Amino acid sequence: MPAIVLFEPQIPPNTGNVARTCAATGTPLHLIEPLGFSIDDRMLKRAGLDYWPLVDLHRHEGWDSFCDLRRQRGGRLIAFSAHAEQSYTDFAFAADDWLIFGRETDGLPEPIHQSCEVRLVIPMRHASRRGEPGVRSLNLSVSAAIVLFESLRQLGLTS
Repeated sequence: MPAIVLFEPQIPPNTGNVARTCAATGTPLHLIEPLGFSIDDRMLKRAGLDYWPLVDLHRHEGWDSFCDLRRQRGGRLIAFSAHAEQSYTDFAFAADDWLIFGRETDGLPEPIHQSCEVRLVIPMRHASRRGEPGVRSLNLSVSAAIVLFESLRQLGLTS
């Protein structure tokens, strides 16, 4: 089963919505600290409602802590970025993939991008390009759900 990894998430409702998606699909959720909120935040729990007991939640004190676990378990680290060139729909997902999403305000830092095996994009018809008006990115929870369901579909894990 692929895992969702949120690198230093900042907005409680986004993380709560991702947690709800993970609960519904049985997908592990890894949160890399520091978080921009308390895990007990009212808005976080509200977004996840009563689904938190169903979330396979893993917290990591930082990037190095997460990398230690990943080395033990194996699998590819797949970054998602509005600046990547390969579409997530043109990629073959594997059961042990780590699907990593960056902070809502500025995405993943470049050193983390460099440590990933693959960088993928969710194409948007009206994406902003080099100073042109458009949409910069999709919401974090929407992006995670889009990619997660495609990976589960490819792996035959949607039913």
